[in-house]
Amino acid sequence: MAVQTPSVQPATLIAPPARRRRGGRARLTAVRFARNRLALFGLCMIVLLFVMAYGSPLFYKWSYTDLDFMAFQKPPSASHWFGTDQTGSDLFAMTMRGMQKSLVIGILTGIICTVVAAAIGASAGYFGGWTDRSLMWVVDLLLVMPSFLIIAVLSPLFQGTTWLLFVVLLAAFSWMITGRVVRSMTLTLKDREFVKAAKYMGVPAPVIIFRHIVPSMASMLIIDGTIQVGAAIIGETSLSYFGFGVQAPDVSLGTVIATGTPAAPSFPWLFYFPAGCLVLICLSIAFVGDGLRDALDPNSNRAKARTARKAKSTSKEGRTS
Repeated sequence: MAVQTPSVQPATLIAPPARRRRGGRARLTAVRFARNRLALFGLCMIVLLFVMAYGSPLFYKWSYTDLDFMAFQKPPSASHWFGTDQTGSDLFAMTMRGMQKSLVIGILTGIICTVVAAAIGASAGYFGGWTDRSLMWVVDLLLVMPSFLIIAVLSPLFQGTTWLLFVVLLAAFSWMITGRVVRSMTLTLKDREFVKAAKYMGVPAPVIIFRHIVPSMASMLIIDGTIQVGAAIIGETSLSYFGFGVQAPDVSLGTVIATGTPAAPSFPWLFYFPAGCLVLICLSIAFVGDGLRDALDPNSNRAKARTARKAKSTSKEGRTS
């Protein structure tokens, strides 16, 4: 009597469960994000603004350093899309240059703030003891300091150097609240079974922090990163508006807005075009952050409302059928 052996599926045709779960979660997050029209609008606007800021200098005939002595404070036209200011500088070229600086400064500051907050907050919550007390003392000290005034006092000392030092100054006073939130979440996560199992297996503490604890709060960190980008752009623009940020001959949105503010009643294009770009950037980032929150957190109010509407429509269709 012949014995039939069961056919075995090749191992290469079966995806690992962990990889399937990660791929399924990423796909579900993308689908939830795509359903949010405001989030898609914000993402498209950010991409469009990036393309405009870095692509327009390649074909636009005016540079932000060029002066047109035949056009002083001229309104928008085919030659000068956003008009010119009192020195004959092309406002469109200056606005695009300002967006380059503001976008890069905002993104770098947001990334640095999120990384620093995750590292310090998770370390304080995981190790506890004197490490927790020391790091939280630094956090409390930085929280009570008037960050705007400190940056305004220190920024003139770095005039003539790279603008990356300005990014470091902004990031140094923007991570503390997120660090406290990460510490509180770490105090809860370090008692979970997967963290205890890694600790009993002899996994080093830094590996546990950055491979097990920090990824467990990735959704919160992503959302906080988008918020930090918007806050950094507003902070940089405010400091540049008062003369403490990006220095001449370079420009940012803050310096362009500050230059056009006194003449705004008579020549409104000097103020409304750069200010409108700033508002559009901040709104787009806010929409993306709101969409990420709803996509990564299925318990958000908007996700619950969408699920309730879907269940209601399904039950209504069932009754009609």
